[in-house]
Amino acid sequence: MINKIGKITLYVNNQEQAKKFWTEKLNFVVKLEQPMGPNINWLEVGPNENGSTTFVLYDKNSMMSQNPPTNVSHPSVILSTTDIETAYNKMKINSVDVGELMNMPYGKMFSFKDQDGNEYLLREDK
Repeated sequence: MINKIGKITLYVNNQEQAKKFWTEKLNFVVKLEQPMGPNINWLEVGPNENGSTTFVLYDKNSMMSQNPPTNVSHPSVILSTTDIETAYNKMKINSVDVGELMNMPYGKMFSFKDQDGNEYLLREDK
């Protein structure tokens, strides 16, 4: 159902400054950078080209305008699967509190909550 811990979102005040910090000061590499809408970029960095877990450097103000209830004061964990529909259906059968299955330009995903109400995101990686 879940294959790996895929991404951890770090909500940042300025994506370019965060990118410089991780790449220039800590020698991380840019794993993925692409536009996801007007004035919004999806930016992932990781310690090397081969690693699978990345940090998503996401602009705090963009997230607060897209989804006001999101808590941007701490990182967000994104888990990965290769079969999002099966994972979604299994979680529903197992009475997991799941959100809507979303089909975004950059992939399919949905949120779910654990027993304490902590929210996670499961994204399909193909």
